Amino acid sequence: MAVEVRVTSVLQRITGGRRSVKANGDTVGEMLDDLEGAYPGLKAQVTDDGALRRFVNIYVNDEDIRYLDALATPLKDGDVVSILPALAGG
Repeated sequence: MAVEVRVTSVLQRITGGRRSVKANGDTVGEMLDDLEGAYPGLKAQVTDDGALRRFVNIYVNDEDIRYLDALATPLKDGDVVSILPALAGG
């Protein structure tokens, strides 16, 4: 499934400055595998030992995947996935 993946500035250094990229996969986990092939290092920024990092949020069409099926959340053509690593500061 082809989806649009939106990333914040923290991950744009990996995507060559792109705010939005295309990826394929039937699930969020497969989509991350696809992104890793195109943008090495991206998956390590959002997952740890096969699970979503604690301070990273991923949304599929504005729905938090933590409340769906996590990395097994299914995707369909045209979905919009947003990856939002938490930022620290004051």
